[in-house]
Amino acid sequence: MKKETRQAKIEQLITQYEVGTQEELMKLLTQNGIAATQATISRDMREMRIVKEQSSSGKIHYAIFKGNAVSEKEKLYNSISEAVLEVVRVQFINIVKTLPHNANVLTAIIDELALDEIVGTIAGYDTILVISKSEEDARKVNSLFTKYAQHDESAQ
Repeated sequence: MKKETRQAKIEQLITQYEVGTQEELMKLLTQNGIAATQATISRDMREMRIVKEQSSSGKIHYAIFKGNAVSEKEKLYNSISEAVLEVVRVQFINIVKTLPHNANVLTAIIDELALDEIVGTIAGYDTILVISKSEEDARKVNSLFTKYAQHDESAQ
């Protein structure tokens, strides 16, 4: 099966259903006559920029990360402002605490920008590890996040 056909079906399925795991996605693909390994599905999801988001009902599901008219840097700044609660630098790593369910989306934006000061990211439920190649780069990343993060102490 051609990759384009498989990816089109993946997009259709995650748009049509609230698919929350790769296992669910593989089952739906199989039901639609598409056999693919977990590794292939994982690679497709990375290429398609699929991230997890929370639906209005509270269920976590896959969605395609799509850019819009706002520049990617503006999207980063807005996302930091809306989702980041705390940033702590430890040598060449920044630990970014976010609101629940926001780490994946913010990480997708960071990865898409491919900033020179960042060599890699790891996202969890509400935490992102932002890895830099040097302490100086980590300081720059920390300054960026700190500048745009919410800091209204009276609201806490």
